[in-house]
Amino acid sequence: MPDLLIELFSEEIPARMQGKASADLQKLVTDGLVEAGLTYASAAAFATPRRLALSVEGLTAASQAVREERKGPKVGAPEQAVAGFARGAGVEVSALDVRADKKGEVYFAVIERPGRPAAEIIAEVLDKTVRTFPWPKSMRWGAGSLKWVRPLHSIICLLSDEAGAEVVPVEIDGITAGAETQGHRFLSKGAIKVTGFEDYEAKLKQAHVYLRPEERAEMIWHDATNQAFAQGLEVVADPGLLAEVAGLVEWPVVLLGKIADDFLDLPPEVLQTSMKEHQKFFSVKDKTGRIVQFVTVANTETSDGGATILAGNQKVLFARLSDAKFFWENDLRVAKAGMEPWLESLGNVTFHNKLGTQKDRIERIVALARELATVVGADADEAAEAARVAKADLSSEMVYEFPELQGLMGRYYAANAGLSDAVAAAAEEHYSPLGPSDDVPTAPVSVAVALADKLDTLTGFWAIDEKPTGSKDPFALRRAALGVIRLILENGLTVPLSRIFVENSWAPELLSFFHDRLKVYLKDQGIRHDVIDACIAMPGNDDLTLLVKRAKALQATLETDDGENLIQGFKRANNILSQAEEKDGVSYEYGADPKFAEHDAERALFTALDEADRVIKPAMEAEDFGTAMAAMAELRGPIDAFFEGVQVNAENDIVRRNRLNLLSRIRSTCLAVADLTRING
Repeated sequence: MPDLLIELFSEEIPARMQGKASADLQKLVTDGLVEAGLTYASAAAFATPRRLALSVEGLTAASQAVREERKGPKVGAPEQAVAGFARGAGVEVSALDVRADKKGEVYFAVIERPGRPAAEIIAEVLDKTVRTFPWPKSMRWGAGSLKWVRPLHSIICLLSDEAGAEVVPVEIDGITAGAETQGHRFLSKGAIKVTGFEDYEAKLKQAHVYLRPEERAEMIWHDATNQAFAQGLEVVADPGLLAEVAGLVEWPVVLLGKIADDFLDLPPEVLQTSMKEHQKFFSVKDKTGRIVQFVTVANTETSDGGATILAGNQKVLFARLSDAKFFWENDLRVAKAGMEPWLESLGNVTFHNKLGTQKDRIERIVALARELATVVGADADEAAEAARVAKADLSSEMVYEFPELQGLMGRYYAANAGLSDAVAAAAEEHYSPLGPSDDVPTAPVSVAVALADKLDTLTGFWAIDEKPTGSKDPFALRRAALGVIRLILENGLTVPLSRIFVENSWAPELLSFFHDRLKVYLKDQGIRHDVIDACIAMPGNDDLTLLVKRAKALQATLETDDGENLIQGFKRANNILSQAEEKDGVSYEYGADPKFAEHDAERALFTALDEADRVIKPAMEAEDFGTAMAAMAELRGPIDAFFEGVQVNAENDIVRRNRLNLLSRIRSTCLAVADLTRING
């Protein structure tokens, strides 16, 4: 069985596009081959700055002949319908068969496709793949019509087996596939002829090209950490930057450079961000945590060991860090003066045309943070002050240059303004959590401001009817709701959301939105949707901590044999009772009396319900859901025995009514814990 090698060699592919492009190449080609009737053993795709490559092993040499029978319309159907069916099947109307069917005679199309050699199929699939490749951005060049991310220079399309290798005859927009490629732009001379994937990868390495991105990344990290370690330093880990830099070079050469003393007093985050964003440098810190050097990765070897490259990089870095130092010093002067100019300037920044300016929003957050302070155990004045200055850094020069530093710079500026550590921390932490893996603030002032910030966003956009629709969520309201949920749950807070939403027309809808987000959050923790629904249906469902506590206790109960079987008994009781109430036109909600019991199982159920009620009511008042649900689960045995030994619809009307009222007690006792009617099964 032959192996297939494809290479698409071009000018430099942006690093951010390489990973998806290699995955797209593999999927488009392999899906196309399989659809055309070929199978394969394995496939792998690779990317460097100048090439996409695909290796497919164990490919079948040809597709098998296919015979398919397709049922069509009835005989006598409109001519257009019959013609359309024949056209879709790829046969003439005259070639259709007429066969007897259960409902009369119908047309059948017999479709026969002969087997085809792999090379013929590969040529078609590759042509389609290249012409329809889903680049985020593409370009044309020269006089051709082909679009590619950068000018495409050559194509390898090679089938190889024990007998040798053959070029698949394919030509795309004037580029004819062959068996040759180019090595490193500077360190290799002339074309490289290959006979298969192993030969291709080995010869590329000889020509100073590492084909595999993970190999380039491993080399960069290994050399960088070793060079830093030799000087008693440590490279700051940055997986995203490492992946990006590995996509910028085919032959990585790691160089360690120094940062001028003028800039060593800048905050380390400023140094790291400036070097990463502008020049793709790794930061290197000393034992005290100060960033003192940098790592750059060249794409070539030089006779001077990279000295000229380092000198050029250090010159550019000096200019960049000079700007950062200028921003930092200007911002510090404003911060030490109290940050008032920044706070005033936020009055000129529109948050949303229906919700006012950033200054208006800050005033709302201040009021809400003061209200929430008592709930989270924070000092109200400190929480209000933190909310007032938390977004001041949005007007700073440093954050204007590096928006990703918002919050972090706020912490530095608040500290330099002489504000408390708690206020400074809140300036940074109030944006968190930004995602499901982000840390949740625990400091009371930070929690108060973080909750106020997110709740203001949600209530504001709900008030102006700007809610998420389908997959669209331009204001990240789902993320804000998840942030509120995590802040409340992971800090064990009691925050009645209805009190914050007040009695607005949109309040139930917003609470429902929170419940939907809560289901997503709890699903990852293994809590069933129907369990959450059963708890949402209970009073106090705006207290998320209480709701989740109830849901976890209910799920734990349902995972026991008694709990699982109790649901069946409850549903049986509820169904019989509901049918009787509908039939009789009355509600059997009271009046069950043990003196009318005629059966031991009946009397035992009265006793069990009395005992359960004595436990459940105080346990529910104490929010001890585990105890309440355990008491409920103990009803399983008496309920099962009752249904096995007692006929509810007795001939005696008094006995029947008493037993139906007893079923009502089962329902009310169980529904006091959760709405078990919503539990599946």
